[in-house]
Amino acid sequence: MKKRMIDLSHTVEHGMITYKGLSAPIICDFLSREESRAHYTEGTSFHIGKIEMVANTGTYIDSPFHRYPDGKDLSELALASIADKDGVVFRANSSKRSIGPELFSGVDVSGKAVLVHTGWARHWGTEQYFEGHPFLTGEAAEWLKKSRAALVGIDSLNIDDTSDKNRPVHSILLANDIPIVEHMCNLDQLPNMGFKFHAVPVKVKHFGSFPVRAYAVIDMK
Repeated sequence: MKKRMIDLSHTVEHGMITYKGLSAPIICDFLSREESRAHYTEGTSFHIGKIEMVANTGTYIDSPFHRYPDGKDLSELALASIADKDGVVFRANSSKRSIGPELFSGVDVSGKAVLVHTGWARHWGTEQYFEGHPFLTGEAAEWLKKSRAALVGIDSLNIDDTSDKNRPVHSILLANDIPIVEHMCNLDQLPNMGFKFHAVPVKVKHFGSFPVRAYAVIDMK
């Protein structure tokens, strides 16, 4: 059976802004190809890059440690919780910012990666991306928790309303070991069901968030 892979991640580039107030990544040479030639035989060169960035850059995953000091950090996330998950996409009403539990009503999400398609990714790289983004409500997070979702992702600036300093969605989901993936893209290319979802970060100790190459795998008949 053939498989189709859909990339659900934004590209990390030098100087890009993921979230206002957080530093842009600095991507440069640690060892350039020209400099490396002095260490090898003629015609042989290598490049070693260097990147300086905050954890919340591009498309990233939040582990419980992001919110709670005693929560699981990136190195403690089980692969089974973030890779090869059955996925389900919910299409949010683009005319509403707040997304309540009614969006998920009647669908079994137990053990699944729940991806919320808002269409906000179309504003990536523009000033509009930072203003008036769609978000889940605390009630929606409670529903997802009670329904035993395995992971929740969204193609928006933040899964929470950033004007709410309590951050109820982060608080509820991460308290229940449900990782969050933010700043996704290309969710419009996925079917509502029938795919596997992957979002694996680098295995870093005492880190709560890190960029991922999130992607979906669809079996093609």
